[in-house]
Amino acid sequence: MTEQTTKALPPVVDQQTWQAALDELRIREKAATRELDAIAAQRRRLPMVELPDYTLIGPGGPVRLVDVFDGRSQLIVYHHMWSDGAEWQCGGCTGLTSQWARLGFLEPYDARFVIVTNGPIEEALAYKTKVGNKMDWYSSSESSFGADVDAPPGGEFGVNVFLRDGDKVYRTWHTTGRGTEQLSYTFALIDTLPWGRQEEWQDSPDGWPKSPTYSKWLDSPDVARLYGPNGDAVAGTGGKSS
Repeated sequence: MTEQTTKALPPVVDQQTWQAALDELRIREKAATRELDAIAAQRRRLPMVELPDYTLIGPGGPVRLVDVFDGRSQLIVYHHMWSDGAEWQCGGCTGLTSQWARLGFLEPYDARFVIVTNGPIEEALAYKTKVGNKMDWYSSSESSFGADVDAPPGGEFGVNVFLRDGDKVYRTWHTTGRGTEQLSYTFALIDTLPWGRQEEWQDSPDGWPKSPTYSKWLDSPDVARLYGPNGDAVAGTGGKSS
């Protein structure tokens, strides 16, 4: 449990005043929801570009990109940042992908979600086990796939979405940076809290707790401690077992 380091609190009001303030906020929340619906509608109308017949490396060896779909028509790829030989990989990537532990809900949508990294497959699979990652991993270390879809070796993380039509694969959408937040439930939950993310850049009332950006994020060793083979996270709480 984190010790409270501030006495700053929201003002205390009566129920009617609180409800009026919530109703005022709800107008903006509903508008944002409708805007997200409109953005998704525009995304569904994006054109697409055909890709070459890339070969990746999976746990069993070389695998064509078209076969990574595993018979499905749609594929989401998270491109995990990678430094060959490093003990710990990108903390943001490691923490973000640790939350995607149950992906069966994509099956009725004819879709699959996997990780692709530019690192060697042996290192990638060892790291997956080390940090307790539950996703399926592939390597693009022996092809130009990562570089061609804006996730080159030594570059940033990103998300790409692909569509398969028979043996042809098309690229339909891409994002990086804070664009990946929409795929995460962690920030959505934290943003509902009275103190929010507590990062220096955020607009918060005077006296609210502030921390350097990223300082409260789980780093890779934290993820391994919690969710790795010897992890001490308690199911459903994210806390330590006693």
